[in-house]
Amino acid sequence: MRSIRPPARRTASRARRSPALAAALTVVVALTATACGPDGDADAKASASAAQDAPGGTEIKIPQDVQEKLRKHGFDLDKWKNGEWKNWDRDKWLRQAGEFINPIIKDFWNPDKIEKVKPPQDPSKPEDISEDQGKTDPEPAAVPAREVQTPYTSTAPGVGLLLFSTPEGESRCSATVVKDPAHPGKSNLVWTAAHCVHAGKNGGWYRNMMFVPNFNRNGASAAEMKTAPFEDRVPAGKWWADDMATSSEWIKDGGAVPGVPMAPYDFALMHVKPEEGSSGKSLEEMAGGAYTVNFNAPAMSKIPSLTAQGYPAEAPFDGALQEQCTDRPTRLSMDAAKPTMYRIGCTMTGGSSGGPWFAKGADGRPELISNMSMGPRPAKWAAGPHLGPEARNMFNAMSKRWAAKG
Repeated sequence: MRSIRPPARRTASRARRSPALAAALTVVVALTATACGPDGDADAKASASAAQDAPGGTEIKIPQDVQEKLRKHGFDLDKWKNGEWKNWDRDKWLRQAGEFINPIIKDFWNPDKIEKVKPPQDPSKPEDISEDQGKTDPEPAAVPAREVQTPYTSTAPGVGLLLFSTPEGESRCSATVVKDPAHPGKSNLVWTAAHCVHAGKNGGWYRNMMFVPNFNRNGASAAEMKTAPFEDRVPAGKWWADDMATSSEWIKDGGAVPGVPMAPYDFALMHVKPEEGSSGKSLEEMAGGAYTVNFNAPAMSKIPSLTAQGYPAEAPFDGALQEQCTDRPTRLSMDAAKPTMYRIGCTMTGGSSGGPWFAKGADGRPELISNMSMGPRPAKWAAGPHLGPEARNMFNAMSKRWAAKG
């Protein structure tokens, strides 16, 4: 969840304030603290280089269509394979909806690197939005996060860890497999937060985007995970994004300037494929489940409870375990002209951003109605976007685009 600033370590700026928000906007960072954040230290950058230059090298697979995209935007294929992907020059930072490029670099995300990726330390002051009474309800009481029961392959199939590279280093969020009406029972679609995939106004798409469903399925501690079987840490394989979409509002004005007001549009959808090549099975089949996205969720007052899930990695959590918070949702309005957000009490921290928010559907099963987006520091509550027409259009376009492809 973005705790008071986006993954690239930028703090939220002034933004247009409603009277109710004035006192607190300087702190709400919209999305990273509680959700994702780059490691950013020298060791992380060194390990990234080592992975590229290791004996035997890491294999990079660039499909023909991706090669054509790279050439179109002026990238040299050989240079890209040798580290050009780390060039974050603004002129070469692809940002528009159709420009996403994410060739597979085999074993780039090896077990050691996955376990080291942490959200950044956030120097923001522990303030929050407590005086916004426009369409904002009183601040909820903190709800302590609790561990999701294991194995995740049975209790939370399809919820997983999202890894990616930013200009500051490797970073992490949470994400979820969602059902694709074009491929019943065989979805390759993953839902997360916009700030986990795109820098917003001042940047573009992040790189080396890879999803690990049911990460650490048996709930080993960070120490135990070092010797846990690979099959337990990565039980359903590693899946690389080959298509990405987020809201036009986020691309135009999201991120650090201004970060907070765009939080109502902080959602994203990706299509993925396996790192090791196709086994003939979809992500949904390998992960053991997927969730319906409800774009017609009832009024907040009619939702008895919401459950947020994810992999918080900032203290007091270590990123190894999947946690959850359950609370009755209330309203949080960032701007009267923008959709009101859901808000619940929750103490999950950085790394949980992009994780699913579930409500019980008409059939009694959990359905996704939002995702972790933002919260204060220290973590006491969390907010997620209402998924309306913008989210539905994004989802339908992605599903239609892949309807004949798989």
